[in-house]
Amino acid sequence: MTTKTLTRVDTSLASIALAALTGVMLLMIAGFAQASVLHDGAHDTRHAIAFPCH
Repeated sequence: MTTKTLTRVDTSLASIALAALTGVMLLMIAGFAQASVLHDGAHDTRHAIAFPCH
């Protein structure tokens, strides 16, 4: 006796569009933000999670 397993992936257009929009927004923010703003944000985040950075 042979058993077959079928897997169904539910990929809706809305989830794909949301993922693409999120990616584009991250690229735009990182591309147009000043370097000091990105550095300060990452630095503050490291301190907030108690990660030693200096």
